Amino acid sequence: MSARQETAISSPVRKPERPGTSKTLHHGLQVLEVLVTAPQGLSITEIADRIGVHRTVAHRLVRTLEEHQLCRRDRFKRITLGAGLVRLAEPVEQDLRTLARPVLEELTDDTNATAHLVVRENAEQVRMLMIVEPRKARIHVAFRSGQLDPIGRGSAGLAMLAADPPVQGEREAVAMARRRGFAVSHGEIAPGVTGISAVVPARRPDGAVSVGLSLFEVDDQEDMGRRVVAAAHQLARQLE
Repeated sequence: MSARQETAISSPVRKPERPGTSKTLHHGLQVLEVLVTAPQGLSITEIADRIGVHRTVAHRLVRTLEEHQLCRRDRFKRITLGAGLVRLAEPVEQDLRTLARPVLEELTDDTNATAHLVVRENAEQVRMLMIVEPRKARIHVAFRSGQLDPIGRGSAGLAMLAADPPVQGEREAVAMARRRGFAVSHGEIAPGVTGISAVVPARRPDGAVSVGLSLFEVDDQEDMGRRVVAAAHQLARQLE
């Protein structure tokens, strides 16, 4: 049986609602965000503390989310994410995920490393859209799909920045990724983990997508980089 090392996802920062937005909806979405980080569930009091509201407010938010099957309560009264989220998430980038899965499966089988598909969420963040873990590795890296990371940290974001024209003051890792055709990062998303990513060609800059690997040890970065680039080009052909 394979051992897995889960990467820690930190609790979301309490984001202040912006003018012109719904405070109640903002808090409701924050409940879902904190539940993502707590697969074993949270109590109402813990949810209230994490999003910075009174316990009665947290209770009303959870009850509303329960009505829509977006969260559920177990027999110990701990709140976890609900199956209704699967229905909502299913159409998101469905074509991309469908085409990418066999490419990622081939890549992870070829390298015995965790493969991932990452999309550019906005100017500052990237989102882990799909994870495929190796079936035969004794130890491998494990992430949770949906994870948000800063675009300036980690190989996926660095690869996307390298696909843009050079800018003054950019990291040397971005410039190097532009020269090599793939980006490499060490311990930027999870301690001890190396990431290697390449951008999928022919995607618009505002819809950038990368294919990559995450692994504990890399004997030959260039070889792994070539395999990642080949997978990115393979996916690009599928998307034509």
